[in-house]
Amino acid sequence: MARIFDVVEYPSEMTDELVHRFPEQGIADLRLGSQVIVRESQNAVFMRDGHALDVFGPGRHTITTANIPLLTQLIGKAFNDRTPFTAEVYFVSMREFPDRKWGTPQPILVRNPGMGLGVALLQGFGTYSFQVKDAQQFVTQIVGAQGTYRMSDIENRLRTMLLSKLQDLLGEIGATKSVAEMIGLIEEIGAGVRAKAQDDFAALGLLLKSFYIGSLKPSDKSAEELRAMGMLDMATYTQLQAADALRDAAQNPSGGAGLTAGIGAGVGLGNVISQSLQGMTAGGQGGQTTPASGGAVIPSVMTPTEAAQILKVSEEDVVAAIQSGELKAKKIGNAYRISKEALEEFLKG
Repeated sequence: MARIFDVVEYPSEMTDELVHRFPEQGIADLRLGSQVIVRESQNAVFMRDGHALDVFGPGRHTITTANIPLLTQLIGKAFNDRTPFTAEVYFVSMREFPDRKWGTPQPILVRNPGMGLGVALLQGFGTYSFQVKDAQQFVTQIVGAQGTYRMSDIENRLRTMLLSKLQDLLGEIGATKSVAEMIGLIEEIGAGVRAKAQDDFAALGLLLKSFYIGSLKPSDKSAEELRAMGMLDMATYTQLQAADALRDAAQNPSGGAGLTAGIGAGVGLGNVISQSLQGMTAGGQGGQTTPASGGAVIPSVMTPTEAAQILKVSEEDVVAAIQSGELKAKKIGNAYRISKEALEEFLKG
């Protein structure tokens, strides 16, 4: 014989639960006069056959046809006006869920006009908070018939929504602001993301209470990683390698490996590249040059790309010659540098 519940309640703080169904499995047998107890931070959504009949706020409620007008019609159809009747009660946590974490799993590409490559990669992290605004809407649209709906069931979806709005907003701001200026506007950007995401949260029956940016900074992606992401052509990649190698040597005289953090961000990179390549281009200051057999000028120090242009071969051929030992070169970090003397010796055979 089915058990009739005279008291329905869920005495839990629901610290990690958004919704708890009563009962978790099956359907509750209730009757007119049964008590529904709702805690201070809860709402209870009364459901039958997939229809929301009523929403109870905090307090003790007695099930009657007065507070659930649709119940009379449903009971009449299903039970010939007899009780008990079957239903489900969904307890929804209405408390604020604070200090939820968000972060950028991949850097966000933004424009950075007039600096370096003209683009930048930004990474950020921070916190947000939200709460259920419409218990009935949240249960009917999101939870369905699940017995328990936890934070982990929706957190990825919320973070994706927020990161989408952040990326969109950074793209808009990047049209008029530099990266350095954007980093100084994190409070305004946070408020903008909150405003943009509010409608998306409301469509789920939720309210976004806050969105804070704890840090927004240039990515530490290296030139190699940027090239793998399809952001760099070969010429720019070679320039970045040169800047990486020079900055590595300055910061780590002992010759440690690793590319300099922040190179991929493009902040001030144009100056670094132009200064580092002045001595590698034709007529570099103080550098001696020698005409090659074809009339080309050989710089005192070259990259594989520059050597390939002089030899009229591909860069891959030059790198292969270096690796085979036919062409002498100095490896600095991840980049090769070829002296004028080494290239002339190679040309002599």
